[in-house]
Amino acid sequence: MTGPAGDGGAGPATRTDNPGWIADDPAEITPEWMTDVLRASGNDAEVIGLRFAPVGTGQTAVSYRFHLDLAPDVAPGAAERGPATVVVKMAAGAPAVRRRLRLAYSNEVGFYRTFAGRTPGRVPRCWNAALSEDGLRFTLVLEDAYPARPGNQVDGATPAQALVAVRNLAGLHAPFWNDAALAGDAPWLVRLDDAGLAYLGKVVTAAAAEFTKRYEDELGAEDVDTLRRAAGLVAGWGRHTAAPVSLVHGDYRLDNLLFSGDREVRAVDWQTIEAGFPGRDLAYFVSTALPPADRRAQEAALVAAYHQELVEHGVTDYPADVCFEDYRRGMLQGPLITMIGCVYASAPRTESSDRMFLSMATNAAAAIRDLGVLDLLA
Repeated sequence: MTGPAGDGGAGPATRTDNPGWIADDPAEITPEWMTDVLRASGNDAEVIGLRFAPVGTGQTAVSYRFHLDLAPDVAPGAAERGPATVVVKMAAGAPAVRRRLRLAYSNEVGFYRTFAGRTPGRVPRCWNAALSEDGLRFTLVLEDAYPARPGNQVDGATPAQALVAVRNLAGLHAPFWNDAALAGDAPWLVRLDDAGLAYLGKVVTAAAAEFTKRYEDELGAEDVDTLRRAAGLVAGWGRHTAAPVSLVHGDYRLDNLLFSGDREVRAVDWQTIEAGFPGRDLAYFVSTALPPADRRAQEAALVAAYHQELVEHGVTDYPADVCFEDYRRGMLQGPLITMIGCVYASAPRTESSDRMFLSMATNAAAAIRDLGVLDLLA
């Protein structure tokens, strides 16, 4: 999606017991609906007209940019007026598809309700985060970041983009670092145990077999071997990633990051969050966002910048050398998310998606070999 932006916090989410604030079709959203949503979050706004158009190419939900016509100020200097545009994100697809995605829907709504306002990392402001009781419908009203643009997974990150992205990631991790209240604040939040990882290991092993067969003409034998062996290590990954624990994005990649130039970035698409090992996010981003030669040249500085940002946000008793080892331990996230995302994608396969998945997989496989990850986690 062409995503929303904010001032670094999510803003107050609206109450969610009003079924009128869950929409299944953008045509259901009226000026009165939008006025109620904005006013419930502290904007002294009256929307007197609106129009919308689809944005982005989301595979698990759909997003629309709404242009809002606001009534003139009644009292200059009154409370904050509403925005000129917002992005509305909602569920899509048949009930069977939605049932498979209920966890993703509840994760994203839960993030904006519970966590977004507690992080110094840059995330969208949210006016409405509503989820139906059956979990099959949701509606987010998010601040629009246009003209910020998502990164390009195939082209890779520039050095400046990579640096701002890892610093932003540390800002997202730091507030929840080894926070004992994390699960209590959000009982719905996933934390993979050994049984969960064993099941995930079976899923990714099957995905690796299909992925490497599908792209056998484009993948070299070395990459095929690395990807299959990495998948085989997922079931026992928990022995190496039990601590530290933080709020993990799970899919922190270039396509889910909105860049305003090279100095500002915001993370969107929070459907894969969990309480987990933060090195997974760091390894996933660096290993997939940079071609091997660029990663080799930059990774030490990028991990050091991430670590320094953690320290500046109050994370203690976490030495820089341990941080780098955790970066190595997190490396299975790249092939895990890439191959499962590719093989089980609900969207039709395209030449563009093939290029993206191949770029991510080959970049991640090279990082796994360079860093001796297979031996480390064996």
